Amino acid sequence: MSSHPPEFARRILHREWETLTALERRVVEQVLARTHAAKAGRADDTRTFGQRVADRIAGFGGSWTFILSFLAVLVTWVVLNSVVLARRNEAWDPYPYILLNLFLSMLAALQAPIIMMSQNRQAARDRLDAAHDYEVNLKAEIEIRALHEKLDLLREESWADLVEMQRRQIELLEELLGRGRAGSA
Repeated sequence: MSSHPPEFARRILHREWETLTALERRVVEQVLARTHAAKAGRADDTRTFGQRVADRIAGFGGSWTFILSFLAVLVTWVVLNSVVLARRNEAWDPYPYILLNLFLSMLAALQAPIIMMSQNRQAARDRLDAAHDYEVNLKAEIEIRALHEKLDLLREESWADLVEMQRRQIELLEELLGRGRAGSA
């Protein structure tokens, strides 16, 4: 990155180069170099095996498949221990289902940190995406300002050309009128 501002960038941004952040300077330099700020999709998955497993567990734990299957297990547990096995006095976890409560507590104790790990990684990805979106939007804004400046310059040049044509037409008209007066006299 250059430490001095290109004159073009100073005109577009209407402020001093030194007041720009590193990101803004990089975007200005991308505009000047005519490079793209947009990145392709995430092709590189740098997650560890544990992180991939945590993301899959969190994905499954927040799905209707998990909720419905978990509800089926709970209903089966209660029906087996309260109705079927209780009649034979063979229930392994009779009401108030202390063993079931223990399993549910262990599941919650394991599932909560796994989901939090996955959410933290997703939040980090979201922050990177937001920073990239900001960079793309900033570049688009600079490009639009540059286009406005070019259009203004073209309009000024057109006006100058029109004024020059009009001045020349007046000169020619005066010349014609001067000849017409000289010929009639």
